[in-house]
Amino acid sequence: RMAATGQRDTPPELEIRKRLFAQGLRYRVDYPVLTKPRRRGDIVFPGINVVVFVDGCFWHGCPEHGTWPKSNSEFWKNKIETNMKRDADTNKRLFDMGWKVIRAWEHEPPDEVAEKVIKVVRKRKLELQ
Repeated sequence: RMAATGQRDTPPELEIRKRLFAQGLRYRVDYPVLTKPRRRGDIVFPGINVVVFVDGCFWHGCPEHGTWPKSNSEFWKNKIETNMKRDADTNKRLFDMGWKVIRAWEHEPPDEVAEKVIKVVRKRKLELQ
C-alpha cells in the first residue's frame, strides 16, 4: 500500500482538482513554492499566492485516521513526526512570505475542500485588484 501511494495525482487531489477546474479555476499541479528547503504544493495559484496541500492521513499524522505501524514502529514514528514538523515549518515560511496555505486531509469531502479553496481564491483575487 505504501509503495503504491504516489506523491502527486492521488485520488483525493484529483477529485478536488476536478471540482476546481469545473468552477473555472486554473492552477498549477505539484508546483514549487519554496526552495532551500524544497517544498512543492499539490495545487498552487502562483499569481495570487495560494497553495493547497492535500495530506495523507498516514503520512502526515491525521489525528482522526492516522495509524502507527507495529512493525518497525520507531522508524515510522520518527518519519511521521518529521513530516508533521516539516508541514508546520512550510506553513510558517509561506505565511511569512504572504502566502495563504490551505491544508486538507485526504478523508475530507472533496466538495467541502473545493468550496473552501474557491472562497479563498476569489477573496485573494479581490484583494489584489
